[in-house]
Amino acid sequence: MKRFLPLLALVIATSLGLGARVEAQGYVQGNLFAPQITVNGHGITGFEINQRMRLMQLLRAPGDLREGAEKALIEDRLRLDIAKQMGLSVSEDEIAAGMAEFAGRANLDTEQFLKAIGEGGVEPQSFRDFVRAGLAWRAVVREKYRGSINIHEADIDRALLAESDLGQGTKVLLSEMIIPAPAGEEGRAMAIAREASALRSPAAFAEMAERVSSAPSKARGGRLDWMPLEGLPAELRPVLLRLKPDTATQPIRLPNAVAVFMLRGIQDGGKSGAPAMTLDYMLYALGPTGAAATATAAQKTIAEIDRCNDLYGLAEGQPADRLLVESAPAGSIDPEIGAALAAMDIGETRVIARGGNDMLLMLCERAPTLVGEEAALDRNGTRERLVNERLRVLAENFFADQLETAVITRP
Repeated sequence: MKRFLPLLALVIATSLGLGARVEAQGYVQGNLFAPQITVNGHGITGFEINQRMRLMQLLRAPGDLREGAEKALIEDRLRLDIAKQMGLSVSEDEIAAGMAEFAGRANLDTEQFLKAIGEGGVEPQSFRDFVRAGLAWRAVVREKYRGSINIHEADIDRALLAESDLGQGTKVLLSEMIIPAPAGEEGRAMAIAREASALRSPAAFAEMAERVSSAPSKARGGRLDWMPLEGLPAELRPVLLRLKPDTATQPIRLPNAVAVFMLRGIQDGGKSGAPAMTLDYMLYALGPTGAAATATAAQKTIAEIDRCNDLYGLAEGQPADRLLVESAPAGSIDPEIGAALAAMDIGETRVIARGGNDMLLMLCERAPTLVGEEAALDRNGTRERLVNERLRVLAENFFADQLETAVITRP
């Protein structure tokens, strides 16, 4: 509070000098309390728009204040409408707690925060409505997706790998697709982005990028050159490290746009002092080295599998020693196998010769070696973060669909 309060006071003092600009951008013609916009029959008044503009100005929101205020209020009305349709409401105690939580981000209690924004012309009720809409949406997401998010141990392993130092020195070859999402067209943009996320071919991705992307790379089918992973936004790095080549990210929201990236290649530059890693892998016996039947078996097996679990099905009914399942720290693995695994991606296969026989080697997982309580705490925290990430994606997609079908009018 001690540093933020003078800063907020300075912002408010500056904003008071800009009050005329806020009013000029707002809706002062006619009745200020008449609906200027309706969302599924629920009105938004000129007063509410001016209030939200003032709050956004105090919080230093970027961009056009009027456009931003209208967009935010339209979304708030829709969130509240969805909550009402689901029979959900927010109690007074929850609203009070939410206001305290928001004020606490500025190291203020609720009274101090209300006093500060009040000096900038924001009414307590306007702040209360802002908080209520956010809490209602939280309730919608909890109710709609309760129990539907399943995080597997393999998901946690991949996330831990992505967060480790192993990504240092890594280069990635990406294609990008930036889909414009101006106000009122967010649902359409999200639908296009979901279609792009489902693509599994760089050629198909390039063709679509040429049609719909707004990025300068559009002329090249969205293709980018090799770039260091460390040069990309921090939130994007773990997402890319969990991808297999020729697969795409889920839609990523940007200001007035939605982005999708496809991983075309990855080079691991390694890093001295990287943490100890544990590798899970499988070895499947194909037959004598050099035999034509062995080469045929290798081609057929590789074509039939996408992940390690598929090998269990192939080995069913065969001698137990035909499929070996191993999990070991990287330093303790046979050097020949370890060298092959070091150059492989998760889910990748390679044929190696062992004792006169060809073996199909497949890397299942690669994760930092953790022990004791540290391992348990790290995995629990990662599980919670992954749940929240997936909830966010589901909620954003659901809201984009609702926004696309909402009836929004301006008298």
